[in-house]
Amino acid sequence: MSKNISEKTIQDLEFPTVLEHVATYCISTLGKAAVIQIKPIEDSELLKEELNLVNEYVSSFISENKIPNHGFEDISQEIFTLNIENSFLEASAFLKIAGISETVNELLIFFKKFESYFPTLQHISQEIEFTSSISNAIHKIITSYGEVANNASPQLKEIRKDIAKIRGKIGESFTRDLSKYAAAGFLDDIRESVIDNHRVLAVLAMHRRKVKGNFLGASKSGNIVYIAPQATLNYDRELQNLIYEEQQEVTKILKELASEIKPFVPLLHSYLQFLTHLDVIAAKAKYGHSLHAVLPKITSEKKIDFKKAYHPILWKKNQENKIETIPQSIVLNKEQQIIVISGPNAGGKSITLKTIGLLQVMLQSGLLIPVDERSETYIFDTILTDIGDNQSIENQLSTYSYRLKNMRYFLRKCNKNTLFLIDEFGTGSDPELGGALAEIFLEEFYNKKAFGIITTHYSNLKVLANELENVTNANMQFNERTLEPLYKLYVGQAGSSFTFEVAQKNGIPFSIINQAKKRVETEKIRLDKTISKLQKERNRLQKNSDSLEKQQSKGKEHINNLQEKEQKIQDKLADFQELYDSNQKMLTIGRKVNELLNHYLQTNNKKLLNAELQKWIAAEKTKYLKKNPPKPKTKAEKISAKIVEKKKQEVIQQVEKEVLQKVVEVRKEKKIEATKIAKAKAEYVFKINDRVRLVDGNAVGTIDKIEKNNIFINYGVFTTKAKVEQLELVEKAK
Repeated sequence: MSKNISEKTIQDLEFPTVLEHVATYCISTLGKAAVIQIKPIEDSELLKEELNLVNEYVSSFISENKIPNHGFEDISQEIFTLNIENSFLEASAFLKIAGISETVNELLIFFKKFESYFPTLQHISQEIEFTSSISNAIHKIITSYGEVANNASPQLKEIRKDIAKIRGKIGESFTRDLSKYAAAGFLDDIRESVIDNHRVLAVLAMHRRKVKGNFLGASKSGNIVYIAPQATLNYDRELQNLIYEEQQEVTKILKELASEIKPFVPLLHSYLQFLTHLDVIAAKAKYGHSLHAVLPKITSEKKIDFKKAYHPILWKKNQENKIETIPQSIVLNKEQQIIVISGPNAGGKSITLKTIGLLQVMLQSGLLIPVDERSETYIFDTILTDIGDNQSIENQLSTYSYRLKNMRYFLRKCNKNTLFLIDEFGTGSDPELGGALAEIFLEEFYNKKAFGIITTHYSNLKVLANELENVTNANMQFNERTLEPLYKLYVGQAGSSFTFEVAQKNGIPFSIINQAKKRVETEKIRLDKTISKLQKERNRLQKNSDSLEKQQSKGKEHINNLQEKEQKIQDKLADFQELYDSNQKMLTIGRKVNELLNHYLQTNNKKLLNAELQKWIAAEKTKYLKKNPPKPKTKAEKISAKIVEKKKQEVIQQVEKEVLQKVVEVRKEKKIEATKIAKAKAEYVFKINDRVRLVDGNAVGTIDKIEKNNIFINYGVFTTKAKVEQLELVEKAK
């Protein structure tokens, strides 16, 4: 598969620069080294797995389930040392191993817990063995401060107890001598100091012979000498012996621990590889996230459909300089197998070509790419490039010789699963001869069903692209007035080189430009001029189209706003209507209650008040039940309700049947009546002053004049002529 993506292609497309950018996101030296070594992945299944791994990691940035920290230290040297017989590691090195083991264990638990969110990451983590034996064994011996614990062995515990006792005795004896000689006035004001980790007395030089002990040094002035008291020296020898015994015991313990950890060396190797791979995945994800990159759809059908594709290196550079980057959209498929991009220099042809190639190489190396999420692409076996400086100084090859050598390689490697990218196709030789050879090469690539993009200035290649069925011309758009590049690719038309226009813009005198024009074949100038005019016209139409689309978009937005406002008003009206109905109901109830109360106050008859009140409530209840019939609760009530509903439906159907029969009869009568009226109208002879109107109109006028089949109608403001069959009588003349 991707084994045919050569180192030259990788260099031509500046892929190493992308890898340098990715490496900055690594958190380990091993991760950075691995990123720099990234190459296109040959196995398609491994490639898809890698892309899914990166895509899942990107999704964790916006998920509540953040992937735990996977920072780690390189333990390659520690693993190497463990493999050496009878070797041991420092306590701090064991802590590094324990840290890596705990980090991996935490990740394994996390990916298992959130398998539904990170299925591919969980899949690769299943290959790693979960064990707490390594960290438990290390923490049993080594403290969190990187020291061998006192209870690592009974002997060590006993030795350290003895060391503590001896140090206590040394401290007591030193304090005793310090007090004694200070009282005698033999010591300087500082009284004591420390030399070679030993406490010493700061004795005045004049009294040095009066203090028993070992002379260990003097001050720069010579006024003070430093003496270790004799009493502490006796204990110090015993302390040194114990410290030696402690070191021997610690070494023994560390060797035993190394022997215990040694069987886990293969597992530690896998830990290191897993964490390194995860660091690479994380770096790819962070880099992709910074570019707003996505994973496009990988198709089994051979095609490239990149929408809004950005060149990542250019995008980063422009972002730093606060310059807008123009995205490109390009399609290669069976109907558009090869695209020939033409037009003036500095218009963006090469960068468009490089964008497609670099994004394809990035994707086939397991990196997400900055394109629209609706983009699609295919995994190519081979990607061939011929871009940039084509001179080979080492091999003493000219540009053209070098390009011919490249073409020979292309012809050998090119097949239906190849993507080729050639910048300035055919250059380096005589335009006529080089152009003719370029035509043959293009036809060869075309016949081999390879996909490709080429850039050229040669008119014969533009013509050939127009003649071959699945080859398409394209150009980079220019502002025809300012001759400034717009960096937008337009597929479907060859581009003008704007040679003389650009020369004129750059201050070349008209006389020289005219002389040059005379030396060029007339037909070529006409062709270039025609292409230039077509390009200008298309740019103008494109602007109009863009303007209309913007206006249409604004119109739709305005309509949506109006509809939204109308809906809000309707909602408010409904609320007001509901409130009004509620208030009216309350007023009606209030008036009735007030009426009953006044009647009671006048008659003082409670019995009558109760009777009227009950009667009113019963009437209201009846009205309510009509609008809101009670739902049947018991089984019997439900059966009864169904029977009633069935009878009601039968009555409705019977009524509908009777009504339909009557409607049919009425329609027949109306039809007979309409026929009579139509016949009467047809037989009617129009007269002057009759009021009439046109059959398909509403305005009524008066007949002024009749000439054979033509009738002149006066509408007051104007007069018109109509045929008899077009008129309908409204009112006969009096």
